[in-house]
Amino acid sequence: MSQISTEEFERLPLRVHTFLTGVPLQDSWTVDLPHWRAGVTLEDFLRTTDSCLCTPPPLVQMLLHVRFFVGRFFDRDRELAETARETFATRLTDTDRSKSLAPAGTRDGFFRVVYRFENEQLLELINRTVHALALSALIETATCYRFYLGVYVRSVSRFTALYMRAIDPVRKLIVYPSLMHSVCARWNQAFAADSRGDIAS
Repeated sequence: MSQISTEEFERLPLRVHTFLTGVPLQDSWTVDLPHWRAGVTLEDFLRTTDSCLCTPPPLVQMLLHVRFFVGRFFDRDRELAETARETFATRLTDTDRSKSLAPAGTRDGFFRVVYRFENEQLLELINRTVHALALSALIETATCYRFYLGVYVRSVSRFTALYMRAIDPVRKLIVYPSLMHSVCARWNQAFAADSRGDIAS
């Protein structure tokens, strides 16, 4: 797994590049997954994991609990009254809506779905600290599947930039590597057994 440049990420054939024009890409990561069988889509993967690709390990869960406790204490995680107006779901075209496999606004953990295509999903979180979007994508190559994670952040106040700088080391050294490890583990759990069954038969 590795962090990749904005330029490399933006070369991928994804809807998000035009959809989120003007929104800064904060982080972009990728991990190669074993090619257990052909034709797996991101939607297939999501169905095997109840739409949740990443189960944080105990350390990350502890950090998240601390973060959300502080957020509740300072009232930073409450959804804004203007959330419905600010959501990027307002940018969806008729074509986007017809392709999406989940309605915009569907809850997904702390996030809400903006769109969920066969191999690309965009989730959104809006509160008094950040307006964040998480992009997941899966691309099949000749030798592996490549999973991508992109995180976009739009400022909602002067506190946003300070907050993102403060958590930068934790994100890059702990959170993202742990999440990508979790993706690998869930991928192998979901598809490795199918592959062994195919070989045995």
